[in-house]
Amino acid sequence: MSLVLFISTCKLADTRNKTYLIHKTITTMSLRLGDIAPDFTADTTQGTINFHEWIGDSWALLFSHPADFTPVCTTELGKTALLNGEFTKRGVKTIAVSVDDLASHNKWIPDIEEVNGVTMNFPIIADENRTVATLYDMIHPNASEKATVRSVFIIGPDKKIKLTLTYPASTGRNFQEILRVIDSLQLTANYQVATPADWKEGEDVIITPAVKTEDAAAKFPKGFTIVKPYLRTTPQPNK
Repeated sequence: MSLVLFISTCKLADTRNKTYLIHKTITTMSLRLGDIAPDFTADTTQGTINFHEWIGDSWALLFSHPADFTPVCTTELGKTALLNGEFTKRGVKTIAVSVDDLASHNKWIPDIEEVNGVTMNFPIIADENRTVATLYDMIHPNASEKATVRSVFIIGPDKKIKLTLTYPASTGRNFQEILRVIDSLQLTANYQVATPADWKEGEDVIITPAVKTEDAAAKFPKGFTIVKPYLRTTPQPNK
């Protein structure tokens, strides 16, 4: 498993009439890039899903929100619904999660639709038992012991985690940045390139060091520029 929990039991030890408390220690290993995204079965606003089966051959965006009927979350889920066409164009399925139950989610959805002028078009996971929140380490006790922070996981068709982001409850996510990152991930998964700072779809990219300069012309027929021996740029190869 990608997430490992080590627990030592809590007990009292009596040695020579002295009592010592052996405290419980819990250590959680966070998920890392390249780990297989933990699978789970959960109820959602669009029915029960098995996560890996639900992803299928698509990419997936799994993101948590602290609670239903909260202001920032209402704007975020509405924005995700508004961007449904952009996610679909990229072959990305979106799904949200919080520790609220299914009844709460269903009562909240009309507010999301009214405030944002949109119809909800993606599922929200009911996680009142914190199963998903625990698997994905979405509850950060120093921020809140009960609510999930604004976690983002982008997962590839191979079910591996490609990107993680964590925002505090007070800061709404930049979904244009999330789309930009997906564009970069999908591009660099298929070509031996990397994307420079502030890169946007359609701009020049960087040839990875694994490609020798003498081989670059054959791999990148649009041409390339040698800025430094280790920094070579080329037009986006799939445009």
